[in-house]
Amino acid sequence: MKIVLLGYMGSGKSTVARLLGEKLNLQAMDLDTLIESEAGQSIPEIFKEKGEIYFRKMEHQVLKAILESDGPFVLALGGGTPCYSGNMTLILQATTQVFYLKIGIPALVERLSSEKEDRPLISHLPDEELPEFIGKHLFERQPFYMQAPHIIKSDNKSVQEIAKEITGILI
Repeated sequence: MKIVLLGYMGSGKSTVARLLGEKLNLQAMDLDTLIESEAGQSIPEIFKEKGEIYFRKMEHQVLKAILESDGPFVLALGGGTPCYSGNMTLILQATTQVFYLKIGIPALVERLSSEKEDRPLISHLPDEELPEFIGKHLFERQPFYMQAPHIIKSDNKSVQEIAKEITGILI
């Protein structure tokens, strides 16, 4: 079984993937962590030194390799992953167990305002600009995210509740 979690940054994909991996006895992977391991540097460093285009090419290559692997897994994507390089098509060809962790702008702003330094796309933004930035980004990414066969409304839900809902769909 190949399970893929997608959604905007801060939606809890990595945390939910770890919990699902434990519950289902599957390897849990985080695409960003795998890219960092492959590159030997952090995502912010890759963005700063080599740029977003380089990052997106590398992201595509690492994603493709994972999706083509034999083993079962739970994979948390980066927020932009489905939107570039035909990645969403690749994902949907590899598995139907694709879950969009959908969360509203106010909750995302609350979560991301304290994590800005670790997030290259928003690290430069003042807090008051976050709602507009996130809203615009979500609008652009929504057509990709909404292709996921399963949409999990994650506002005001704990990681455990989200994992339980996903597990219920899988069974």
